[in-house]
Amino acid sequence: MNEARLEMMDDSSSYVEGEMTVPSSKTSHLGKPEFNTLDEPIKETIMRDVKAVGIKFAYVLFPKEKKTLLKEWDLWGPLVLCTFMAMMLQDSSDTVNENDGGPQFAEVFVIVWIGSMIVTLNSKLLGGNISFFQSVCALGYCLLPTTISLIICRIILLATQTYFLFFLRLFVSMAGFVWATYASTIFLGDSQKEGRKVLAVYPIGLFYFIISWLVISHTN
Repeated sequence: MNEARLEMMDDSSSYVEGEMTVPSSKTSHLGKPEFNTLDEPIKETIMRDVKAVGIKFAYVLFPKEKKTLLKEWDLWGPLVLCTFMAMMLQDSSDTVNENDGGPQFAEVFVIVWIGSMIVTLNSKLLGGNISFFQSVCALGYCLLPTTISLIICRIILLATQTYFLFFLRLFVSMAGFVWATYASTIFLGDSQKEGRKVLAVYPIGLFYFIISWLVISHTN
């Protein structure tokens, strides 16, 4: 009996010894990232983030692939676009001209960020299956066509203004508005149910229309 018990203990000890093996250096990193961003040079980190922002801008200009913009969301692009538009639309004169319809820096910031939050909240209340920051990210990146129209309008303003140039600025602003609304609906349209898409798209169009109106109302 004792001999049988000793044999069982030997077998169990050999089994335990066989399982408790120290993993090699090749297998110990399974499931871990290939590199640690904390050890990465700052230049490579910045270039990687800049490249990611540029790719998202390309998705807005050619809105076909819509999963990456929502899956790998960030707020760098919206922040850059909002800051640029606020600087371009800011009144350049020392004294504020009451007849000038151009908004101030803080006004543009409030309209863009509060407006995108309200549109996102409306989407969530309608039962949208998208997170808060994903929606804000998509709405912010889709400001790119409006920003391009703002740049073109500022170039047109360098010339002596005529009725033709005014209607040209109006056309450019509305083109940016239509493209921004179209791109945002491509990214955010599938997050709503079939019967509620119109209720979700209407605030989006109103949001970009207000910003486009700021672009066309700004004069020298």
